[in-house]
Amino acid sequence: MARNRDITFLTVLLGIAGVLHFVKPEPFEKIVPKALPYKKELVYASGVVEVGSAVLLARPQTRHWGGRIAALLLLSVFPANVQMTADVLRSTKAPTWFKIGTVARLPLQVPLIAIARKAARSPQ
Repeated sequence: MARNRDITFLTVLLGIAGVLHFVKPEPFEKIVPKALPYKKELVYASGVVEVGSAVLLARPQTRHWGGRIAALLLLSVFPANVQMTADVLRSTKAPTWFKIGTVARLPLQVPLIAIARKAARSPQ
């Protein structure tokens, strides 16, 4: 079973990110892969799923489902993270530290997915 502080971290991270999708959707719209239509709608939908999975993760009784949904969400938004990295690396305006940060961020998705999968194995 995932340690409680790991689950708490993931819960807070998803909750904050989900709220930001509604408060300031523009940065998220920019990283939706170019081939996908309805960027704003996709940003709002992923925000709903992020907040919803955070709520489910927060309660031991629903943590199993929150972990499953969070793992699927983190997998599904990975292409947006790749798109962001590609855009930043092509940019002549982005500072070097930001370019390094976006590349370094990509593998961080793996432990987040692992935490979500562990939470999904929590007893119901």
